Amino acid sequence: MLRLTANKCLGRAAAASSSSCPVATRFYHENVIDHFNNPRNVGSFDKNDPAVGTGLVGAPACGDVMKLQIRVDEKTGEIVDARFKTFGCGSAIASSSVASLVFILSPFRHCFPL
Repeated sequence: MLRLTANKCLGRAAAASSSSCPVATRFYHENVIDHFNNPRNVGSFDKNDPAVGTGLVGAPACGDVMKLQIRVDEKTGEIVDARFKTFGCGSAIASSSVASLVFILSPFRHCFPL
């Protein structure tokens, strides 16, 4: 759905359908579309690594599941890397990508409440 909407917005869609049924269209910000099409930090770390923390969350209502892992520098206590795997809709994938960047680019004390 997200890719179809992005293509429509960018003028790459096929000729308009002659269907009499109106189609509800959702519009996503270009940054959301970018993180969906080019997600950052996809993957996973070794779960047995003592410097890696893993979080797993799912939303039964919509079926989205996200696994986020962070690697912490043992000397400084700062997050040095993050990876995620998300199974779900485009906005779930995009938000996981953004979250991984927030963890890497923010000081640890700012990430703790997340």
